Amino acid sequence: RQNGLSFSLILFFLLLLSLISWLKLKYTRVWIPDPEEVWKSAEIIKDYKEGDTVLHLKLEDETTLEYSIGPKDNPLPFLRNPDILVGENDLTALSYLHEPAVLHNLKVRFVESNHIYTYCGIVLVAINPYEQLHIYGEEVITAYSGQNMGDMDPHIFAVAEEAYKQMGRDEKNQSIIVSGESGAGKTVSAKYAMRFFATVGGSANDTSVEEKVLASSPIMEAIGNAKTTRNDNSSRFGKYIQIGFDRRYHIIGANMRTYLLEKSRVVFQAEDERNYHIFYQLCASSSLPEFKDLSLTSAEDFTYTSLGENIFIDGVNDAEDLVKTREALKMIGVKESHQMSIFKIIASILHLGNVEIVSERDGESCHINRDDTYLNHFCRLLGIEQEQMEHWLSRRKLVTTSETYVKNMSHAQAVNARDALAKHIYAHLFDWIVEHINKALHTSTKQHSFIGVLDIYGFETFEINSFEQFCINYANEKLQQQFNSHVFKLEQEEYMKEQIPWTLIDFYDNQPCIDLIEAKLGILDLLDEECKVPKGTDQNWAQKLYSKHSNSGHFEKPRMSNRSFIVVHFADKVEYQCDGFLEKNRDTVYEEQINILKASQFQLVADLFHDGKDSGPPSATSKSSKINVRAAKPVPKGHNREHRKSVGTQFRNSLHLLMETLNATTPHYVRCIKPNDYKESFVFDSKRAVQQLRACGVLETIRISAAGYPSRWTYPDFFNRYRVLMTKKDMTIGDKKQVCKNLLETLIKDPDKFQFGKTKIFFRAGQVAYLEKLRADKFRFACIKIQKTVRGWLQRIRYRKIRKSAITLQRYGRGYLARRYAEMLRLTRAALICQKQYRMVQVRREYLRVRRAVITIQAFARGMFVRRLYQEFLLHHKAMIIQKTVRGWLVRKKYLHARNAAIVIQCFYRRVRAKRQLKQLKIEARSAEHFKNLNVGMENKIVQLQKKMDNQSKEYKTQNEQLIVTNTALGSEVTKLQKELETFRIRQTAGTQVTSLQEELEKLRVELQEAHAQKKQIEEEFSNEKQGLKQVRKDGGDEPQKEIRLQVELDEERQRYQNLVKEYSRLEQRYENLQEDLSSMKFHPGHRRYPSNQSSLGSDSNYTSINFEKEKAAMDLSVFMKLQKRVRELEQERKRLQTNLEKVEELSKRKALLQNTDYLPSFRLCSSNLLCLQRQELETENKKLKNDLNELRKAVADRASENNSSNELQEGYNLLLNQLKTANEELDVRKEEVLILKTQIVNSTRQSENINHIVSLKTSPPLTQDWGYLNEDGELGLAYQGLKQVARLLEAQLQTQSRQHKDELEALHTQIELLKDNLEKKQEMLDHFSTLSPEALVEFSVQQEITRLTNENLLMMMIVLQDLKELVEKLEKNEKKLKKQLRIYMKKVQELEVSQATRSRPELTRQVTVQRKEKDFEGMLEYYKEDEALLVKSLITDMKPNVVSATVPCLPAYILFMCIRHADYINDDQKVHSLLTTTINAIKKVLKRNNDDFEMTSFWLANTSRLLHCLKQYSGDEAFMTQNTAKQNEHCLKNFDLAEYRQVLSDLSIQIYQQLVRIAEGIMQPMIVSAMLESESIPSLAGVKTMGYRNRSSSLDCESGGPAGYTLQALVRQLGQFSNIMADHGLDPEISQQVVRQLFYSINAVTLNNLLLRKDVCSWSTGMQLRYNISQLEEWLRGKNLHQSGAVATLEPVIQAAQLLQVKKKTSQDAEAICSLCTALSLQQIVKILNLYTPLNEFEERVTVSFIRDIQNRLQDRAENNQLLVDTKYTFPVLFPYTPSVLSLETVHIPASLSLDFLTRV
Repeated sequence: RQNGLSFSLILFFLLLLSLISWLKLKYTRVWIPDPEEVWKSAEIIKDYKEGDTVLHLKLEDETTLEYSIGPKDNPLPFLRNPDILVGENDLTALSYLHEPAVLHNLKVRFVESNHIYTYCGIVLVAINPYEQLHIYGEEVITAYSGQNMGDMDPHIFAVAEEAYKQMGRDEKNQSIIVSGESGAGKTVSAKYAMRFFATVGGSANDTSVEEKVLASSPIMEAIGNAKTTRNDNSSRFGKYIQIGFDRRYHIIGANMRTYLLEKSRVVFQAEDERNYHIFYQLCASSSLPEFKDLSLTSAEDFTYTSLGENIFIDGVNDAEDLVKTREALKMIGVKESHQMSIFKIIASILHLGNVEIVSERDGESCHINRDDTYLNHFCRLLGIEQEQMEHWLSRRKLVTTSETYVKNMSHAQAVNARDALAKHIYAHLFDWIVEHINKALHTSTKQHSFIGVLDIYGFETFEINSFEQFCINYANEKLQQQFNSHVFKLEQEEYMKEQIPWTLIDFYDNQPCIDLIEAKLGILDLLDEECKVPKGTDQNWAQKLYSKHSNSGHFEKPRMSNRSFIVVHFADKVEYQCDGFLEKNRDTVYEEQINILKASQFQLVADLFHDGKDSGPPSATSKSSKINVRAAKPVPKGHNREHRKSVGTQFRNSLHLLMETLNATTPHYVRCIKPNDYKESFVFDSKRAVQQLRACGVLETIRISAAGYPSRWTYPDFFNRYRVLMTKKDMTIGDKKQVCKNLLETLIKDPDKFQFGKTKIFFRAGQVAYLEKLRADKFRFACIKIQKTVRGWLQRIRYRKIRKSAITLQRYGRGYLARRYAEMLRLTRAALICQKQYRMVQVRREYLRVRRAVITIQAFARGMFVRRLYQEFLLHHKAMIIQKTVRGWLVRKKYLHARNAAIVIQCFYRRVRAKRQLKQLKIEARSAEHFKNLNVGMENKIVQLQKKMDNQSKEYKTQNEQLIVTNTALGSEVTKLQKELETFRIRQTAGTQVTSLQEELEKLRVELQEAHAQKKQIEEEFSNEKQGLKQVRKDGGDEPQKEIRLQVELDEERQRYQNLVKEYSRLEQRYENLQEDLSSMKFHPGHRRYPSNQSSLGSDSNYTSINFEKEKAAMDLSVFMKLQKRVRELEQERKRLQTNLEKVEELSKRKALLQNTDYLPSFRLCSSNLLCLQRQELETENKKLKNDLNELRKAVADRASENNSSNELQEGYNLLLNQLKTANEELDVRKEEVLILKTQIVNSTRQSENINHIVSLKTSPPLTQDWGYLNEDGELGLAYQGLKQVARLLEAQLQTQSRQHKDELEALHTQIELLKDNLEKKQEMLDHFSTLSPEALVEFSVQQEITRLTNENLLMMMIVLQDLKELVEKLEKNEKKLKKQLRIYMKKVQELEVSQATRSRPELTRQVTVQRKEKDFEGMLEYYKEDEALLVKSLITDMKPNVVSATVPCLPAYILFMCIRHADYINDDQKVHSLLTTTINAIKKVLKRNNDDFEMTSFWLANTSRLLHCLKQYSGDEAFMTQNTAKQNEHCLKNFDLAEYRQVLSDLSIQIYQQLVRIAEGIMQPMIVSAMLESESIPSLAGVKTMGYRNRSSSLDCESGGPAGYTLQALVRQLGQFSNIMADHGLDPEISQQVVRQLFYSINAVTLNNLLLRKDVCSWSTGMQLRYNISQLEEWLRGKNLHQSGAVATLEPVIQAAQLLQVKKKTSQDAEAICSLCTALSLQQIVKILNLYTPLNEFEERVTVSFIRDIQNRLQDRAENNQLLVDTKYTFPVLFPYTPSVLSLETVHIPASLSLDFLTRV
């Protein structure tokens, strides 16, 4: 609080200092009329007193002016608004509401700030910039969508959003009325409004209705727009488009009405104008192959397209526009054939215009040449008869009551008839296209509401005004009347809602002018009456007008003309020329020509004129020539001329229908203004602007608003703004409303100048300016007081400085005089010195000349002597070097000799001392005390060690005996095997089939060599490719730019791929929606119960889950584990031998039945020997296991006996012994099975031998005759291969046994050598003993024995201690694990009981088997195929994240993968495919059902990515196995490659990631603007909005107060919640960082876009507030350890925007600093922020236009995109890094709450 107070005081003093310069402006500023600029600014330089006739003014160019005022001259000038109000985005917010203020505000916004939109109450004023602005992109639509109308800068999208919002809130149809003169931008505004509706209210299903609505614009522009002198793309018709919405406010269809098409443009264009665009588009594309039949050339060759003398438009390519037109026609369903028919009709009109009509000599008739090519093309393209058309183009038919005449037409009449026919054809084609567009946009779905967009012409006045201008101005009169009444109604509603006393406001009512036009006997009635007269003329009609309406106040007769009249419209007086009114009102077309067109051979041409609308008299058509109206009810067919309606009547009826539609809707107004007539960008012509402002009703809105209470303030805003005018007593009152009332009653004495409403204070015009003046006076008085104090302080300081300066001056003056006297003395002395020096110089010069000569001579002489001396020195120096070297060598030699002598002496001396010391040590060692100290307690140990030696010697003898026995057994076994091998070889050589086998062997060798060659070739190719890749990598390393480019391309490719995935998911969503709609249409409507509504299946078991972790449940004893492993191997081997035995028995039975079949004894012998070898291996393994078991029992018993003190250890060991007994029993069972198998094998071998013997006796023919028969099925080769394998196996076993025997012999030899060494040493010791004396011998022997025993004792003690420590540790670990295993067994028993109670499985009937599977758990889960749906339902469909929140993260993914592993293990591809497909579809359905649940989406993103990582980690690919453990590598998939499913899961992960980001952005979207820009995180910092930034009453629910604003803390909490959810669900940190980065990008985009579109937040205080908020977000990132995610970098644009709001913006140095600072902002964004920058009060300066221009010049070369707003829908390409799991699958724990008891652990 203290910091905030000090900051406020500093800010207050700064504002007061800036007020000093403001106080110099003493004069009031006013507006005076000006003939050129309309209004000019001036200042009053002399006080005005009441009664003065002259006002003394000073203009802006410093010139003075005496402005006459008075009742006869000029009224008092308008007051000018304060500068702080200039540039407001709402004209009604100005304190002074009048024409010059409105004009100046629009000019400032348009020219200086380049803002083309401004509010004027309920009207949006749009000024045409004549430049393409980048403010209509999709990101702008997103920014305005959902915002209130007053929150953002004025925009056409804000009006469209207001209409869309009111349609949904009020359940009422809406209309947007876009008006303005030609070239003001009406069509563009209407098009952008429709684009907004198409984007925001897109169709619910994939019907592309919004695309068709937008596609209608290029079609209507092609056939209805043309170039005029005022606009290059002027709409020559009016249109009203109704966009229909359903109950969910999605677009379902549209309908278009057109008004008053300008048909005369088809046959005539003024200079520098063009015909409709479609004609020029066809001519520009005439070279295309499909258009050759049209016979078109350049537009200059046709009369109807060359009258304007300029067929081109700058920047427009007609050929490209035709392509867009054809695409749009195709979009709305017009086929290619119909398109060509349309183009033929349009081309025929051009050919018709070139038909030459030749006048006859009499002048009363004419004819057309028969060989006229244009007439031929015209008739060919329309499919009509050329002779008939040639005849009736120059003749007409007159019908009377009795006869019918054919009369020739004059040349002028024929030309008029031809032009009328062209106009008629084009009008009908125009109507047909509009009707077809309506059919394409029509829908059968019931329309709930609609929004209409009216694009209609504005008020027009030209030098020559005709029937078209009259109809246009008539329509504007009706629209202005509706506009005035609506504005008046809104004002009245505002006052009534605020409970303000309502006073009737007088406003302009143009009903008399409308009555003059449309009332009975009005202008239109008299025109229709004159058209019915047979010989009616325009002059007669004018005379009737003069006589009938001369007394009307809105009708005048020109002075100098009898063929025109003047109508006083609401905008201006318009003079209309009567010539052509009757003809245009009749719209005459001859029936004979129409009948020819009806008989066309082309169906489209005939249909155009066979419509019921065309049935009528021959002289006219029933369809309006100027208007295309779809009436509410069908108009009855007219049968004669009297029943046919004129053009004026039809236009009046259609206008009434339009007004009824508009009155039934809520209108929204857009007034388009044309800033200049030269189409120059951002050039403002005040005259033209004022003329249009008067005509479009903007000033009338200002006048109505100014007549009441235009300025409106809420109570809190008023309190904050004007609290400086309050007293301390008022500030103590808690009710701000009462404080405001007391203040206003004190300041403003007239109670009529203000009114108090419920929520606002209403002021008359000028009262806010008065309050601003009082506020400024208050500040000025405070400033004067501060100035008074400061100036007094400054004067006192100045006096002290002056006094001090006077004293100083005196001191310095006296010193100066003294210094002058001293200077005079110095000058005198200096003169004497100068004389002396001059004389001295002369003498010295002579002396120096002589001296130089002497020195030169001396130099040469001395040089000669020195050189001689140098030579002598050189010789002396060389002699010294030689002497130095010799002396040094002598000294070094002497030194080395002395050092060696010293070393020898030292060695001798040290040896003597060592001998003395050794002798002393020996004497001490022989002393009795020493022996006693060493041998205390060693006698017993010696005895024990001797006993131990005896035992070891006994064991050694027994081992030698066992070794001899095994050697003898092995020798006999080897001899036996050698004999068997010899018998095999004898039998092999006995047969002659060896030769054929050798040939086959040679072939196989050849093939093997070829395969080796191919392998080498492939390896060489691979090595070459590898070298090439290495070379490419080396080259790539030298070029880092290529890597960067490749990385960018990879990101772009990943972005495109993820966009495709996103589009695929969107299309899939569309498809599912359509399926749901189809299903809902098939069945009766009603309530359906979805799976989400059903209750989930839960487990009723109260038992806790059992953890089947192998590492925790298995025994730690290595021997026991070895036994278990060997038992499993024996069981597998038994099964394999059993299967082999069964095969052998089947084969032997089949051979026994076939008596005539020869048997292969070698194959049988091979099989029997193989079985024998396997049997022997099993027996040896059993022996080893038995020995290991016995050793284990002994060790356990010994250790248990040593630890009898611990009861718990005893219990643990008892449990361990029981388990060993169980394993022993199981081993015995396996032994019995092996014995049974052995007997079966022996029987089978005997049986095969008997059979072979019998067969050998029966086969009398020699074997050589039946080799071919024996080798028919390839059994001989198999037998040979079997024999070779058996021989190899026997040789390998023999070699291993021989190696073992050799190793044992070597070990025995080494032991013998060691014993020999010991004996030799002992012999040496005995010899030594014999030489010693008896006493010395005793001492020496005792000493040796003591030393030996001491060493052995120490060694044994160390070993025993180490063994004891290890034993204690192992026993403790075993104790813990045995206890844990006991608990596991108990839990498993409980679980088995529960599972048997719920569901019986045959696998669970044997408890021993279950225990063994638990021990052998391999990380797989088995399930039955029929349980797949239940598995998916339990793990995915009904899964809730909180159910598995306390378990391993991503548990469903692990369980699913373990099921996949089992399916892979049993090689069931259908099971794998079904499970993966069902899983993916179930996840998609869950995500679709929870498409707005962040927690569920995060949960499944984590599980999907984890399942993807598991498929990679256990795929067997070496690239993914680098971080695996050995156990994890054993769990890899064996049979299937699931790379395709990995890609599908990767795509699914991308879709889930995008959904997660979309959900998070949707949750954060309403919070961002309020938290970042509106909440006051720093108290008392945000400035108070002045005026113009209030929310519209139509946009907010004032009763409820609207939604509460979000704070920054709420946003940070939401981000923290997102982060915690992702972390709790085990989402990879890399993915979480990418999510946070995307969310921060969204924060940046939304914040910056709102900053760029809101003027009220572009201030210095907002910049500081924003920078503080960003620092809080950065602090949150650091707290969550997410600062490395790149999220801070995404905030860089908004950080720079905040800094831009805070920096100085005055000098060129400031501009340079801004350019270097704002590197992440585009030029448009920088300029936009500078234009929007708003001072908080009048003391802060605005950014000047010159400063902004300087910024633009400095940054014009910066390469960047031209987008103003940031794309809020941009998504960074997501990357899922491979993160393997450290969790082993066998350790996964499955809770019982998941109800997965049908899964079996494998």
